[in-house]
Amino acid sequence: MTTPLMGRRRFIGAGMLAAGLPLLIGRAALAQQSAIRMIWWGGDERARRTEAAVALFREKHPEISIQTESMGWDDYWARLATQVAGGNAPDFIQMDYRYMFEYARRGALLPLNQFLGNELKIADFGEANLASCSMDGKLYGGNVGVNAYTLLLDGAAWDEAGVEMPAYGMTWDGFAEKCAAFTEANQRPRVFATADGSCQEALFEAWLRAQGKALYTPEGTLGFNAEDAGRWFAYWAEMRDAGYCVPADVQALYKFSPETSPIVQRRSATDFGHSNQFVAFQMLVDAELSLTSTPVLPDGQPPQYFKPSQMFSISSKAKDPAATARLINFLIAEPEGAKLLGLDRGVPASAAIRDVIASDLDEPGRKVVRFISDMTPQIGMLPPSPPQGAGEVNDTIIRISQEVGFKAVTPEQGGANLVDEATSILGRA
Repeated sequence: MTTPLMGRRRFIGAGMLAAGLPLLIGRAALAQQSAIRMIWWGGDERARRTEAAVALFREKHPEISIQTESMGWDDYWARLATQVAGGNAPDFIQMDYRYMFEYARRGALLPLNQFLGNELKIADFGEANLASCSMDGKLYGGNVGVNAYTLLLDGAAWDEAGVEMPAYGMTWDGFAEKCAAFTEANQRPRVFATADGSCQEALFEAWLRAQGKALYTPEGTLGFNAEDAGRWFAYWAEMRDAGYCVPADVQALYKFSPETSPIVQRRSATDFGHSNQFVAFQMLVDAELSLTSTPVLPDGQPPQYFKPSQMFSISSKAKDPAATARLINFLIAEPEGAKLLGLDRGVPASAAIRDVIASDLDEPGRKVVRFISDMTPQIGMLPPSPPQGAGEVNDTIIRISQEVGFKAVTPEQGGANLVDEATSILGRA
């Protein structure tokens, strides 16, 4: 039997619960107010790792919702530019060193200095790594990993041909000679010694740097001339005509993702990429891959440098920048997130994080870490920041390399066209 007192207590309790419902609902709504749109480029392995890390972050921060989107390099920059221009930029942006300065100058990226020491705890990344993601004293990205350009090698293919693989210290002439020896002894149908490197901006830059030149000057102008570019296209035209590198129609299928590369498609024994891509390449190929440095010139300058493989940036239009900064920190500076990302975006800038993930690395991962260590004595200075319009210049290199490859223009005309068009792009940027 319910006494009046008990009934009154239940009534009061029910009243208090009813009165508290708006507060609870309000808190629940508040907890769901943080929403992050996240975008990155990359292949399937990067997507798998990133989604796993984001899922763990969601478990730890259920008050933050995250919408993810990824695509290949070719589509990424056009889509990002369209979204930024339309006022619909993602909150979380995977950014490349070349494009960071362009987007920062346009006011599309938020300086991250305000989050340092709080949401973003990356002091142990070191001054050089922080500087590589900065402009005019402002930090515009969290360095995801240290990266260098590399040759990717199918050791079994080279062994079958009885030719020693390209290695550290090899010259450009020596590379051509090895490709000639491979071609003469090769027994694999439809397999060429190398992919066509003429479309690879980073490889062109390494070739220029070995000569004491550069892609861009500190003032933001071209650091090479039409003769330089013509000689570059001519080198690869000779390789192509001799049958040392893949034909133009094969190279044209490459969309700057591991899945579409000639070495993964079993059309070449050598390819090109950044060290952070090595694990993804290896997962797509049955044969054991190796990596080594780009060719050099006798008595030339160091052709390569370490750069941030990518960086994670925040849009200046982000709805909740602090929550986005926490996500960045989880992925690059907290062991649980960094372990899930692995080395796909480069060797972590933090020594502490490198130590944490070392025990989980497989042999391909250990090869990447050894490559970075072996490269250290050969590394030159980080080049000046790319000028606004550098991304469009890169697209122009790709297009003109195809025009030369299909013999629509001569290498010399391609070099002249590249300089003319690049100069025009930089002039209006």
